[in-house]
Amino acid sequence: MYRSTIRACYLGNFIGALTCNLAPLLYVTFMHEFGITFEQAGRLTLLNFFTQIVADLVFSRPVDKWGVRPFITLGHFLAFIGFLLLAFAPTLFPSNPYLGLMVATVIYSIGGGLFELLLSAIVQSIPNDSKEKAMSLLHSFYAWGFIVVVIGTTLMIKLLGRSNWPILVLIWSVFPLINFFNFLRVPLAPAVSEEKRTKIRELLSSRYFLFVVLGIAVGGATEVSMSQWTSAFVEASLGLPKEVGDLVGLCLFALLLGTIRAVYGSWGDKFPLYKAMLAGSILCVACYLIAAFSPLPAISLIACIFAGLGSGLLWPGSVVNGANRFPYAGSSLFAFLAAGGDAGAAFGPWLIGLTADVTPTLVQVAPWLKHLTLEESALRSGMLIGALFPVLMVIFLTRMKKQAQV
Repeated sequence: MYRSTIRACYLGNFIGALTCNLAPLLYVTFMHEFGITFEQAGRLTLLNFFTQIVADLVFSRPVDKWGVRPFITLGHFLAFIGFLLLAFAPTLFPSNPYLGLMVATVIYSIGGGLFELLLSAIVQSIPNDSKEKAMSLLHSFYAWGFIVVVIGTTLMIKLLGRSNWPILVLIWSVFPLINFFNFLRVPLAPAVSEEKRTKIRELLSSRYFLFVVLGIAVGGATEVSMSQWTSAFVEASLGLPKEVGDLVGLCLFALLLGTIRAVYGSWGDKFPLYKAMLAGSILCVACYLIAAFSPLPAISLIACIFAGLGSGLLWPGSVVNGANRFPYAGSSLFAFLAAGGDAGAAFGPWLIGLTADVTPTLVQVAPWLKHLTLEESALRSGMLIGALFPVLMVIFLTRMKKQAQV
C-alpha cells in the first residue's frame, strides 16, 4: 500500500541532497565570478542550515495540527522556487549577486528543512517492524542523490562551461517539481493521536534525549563539513583539478556514505547501532587529522573519502535512537532532531571556512607543511578544527549509552 509513498520519500531525500550540496559544488565558481571569500561561501552553508533549523521548529506544531501532506508539498514547491532564484540571482540582483545567492538559499532551505522534519517521520509512521533498516535505507538515498548531483553537475559544467552554471541549476530544479506532484497523491499513514503523543516537556527533561540531540549536532557537523568543503579543499589546498575533487573525492565519499547506510539497512540487526556509530566516529577523527596533516595530497584525498564511511550512520543512527526511545513523540521529536542535526551542519562548515580565513597557517606547526602557501594551508587548518566534531560525538555517544542503562 505504501510503496509509492516510500519511493516518493526516497526521491525527497535525493532532492534534500540537492538543496544541501548543489551550491557548494559552485563555491569556487562563485568566488571567482562574484569575488566572495571562503567565509562568505561558508556563510551560505550556515544560512542554509540555520534556515532549516528555523523551519524544523516553526513547522512542527502546524504539522501535528494540519497533517503532513500540505507541508511536504510546500517543501518541494519552495525547493523548486529557490533553485529558480539561484539560477537567476545574477540577473535579479546585478549590483549585489551575493545577496541574490542568500535569498535563494533561504527559500530552498525552508524546503530542505521540511524534508528533514517530515521524510523520516513519514517513513517512521509506516507500519513496519524494521525501523532501523527503513531509516538507514531512506538516508542512503541522500548519499545516492549526492553522487548523482556531483557527477551530473561536474559533467554539465564540463559540457556547458563554468559561466553557464545557471542552466544546470534550472535542470536540477525539475526534480522537486516532479515530487511535488507525487506527494499530492501518495497515501500517508495516520499520525499519532494527541492523547497518545509524548509531551515536549517530557522530551526536554530527558538527559538521554539531550545527548541524542547533541550527538546528532556534532554528527551532522562531521558529515556535512567534509561533504561541503571537499571540492574546494581538493582544488585550493591540495592543488588537484576540480574534476578530481568532485568525481573522485566527493563521489567516493558519498558512495561510502550511502553504502554503509544501505548495508546497515540490510544487515544492521547483526551489529549493535551504538558500536557502529562509535567506530565510525573514531574513524572520522583519524580522517580529519590525516586530511589536515598528510604531506601527500593523495593521502589527504583518501582521508576525505573514508570520512564518508565513518560518518554514514551518525545522523540516521541518532534519529533511530531518539525515535525508538520516544515512539509516540510525533513531529516534535523529529523537529528537535532535525534542528540539532541542521545546527551542526550549519556551524561545522562555517567554522571550517572561518578558520581558513582567520588562522590559515594553523597546520604549519607541522615542519613538513611549512612550505605551503596561505591558500594551500587555509582549508587544511579548517580540517584540523573539524576533527573536534567526531571527538565530541564519541563523548556524547558514551554519555547516551550510560543514560540508556539508567
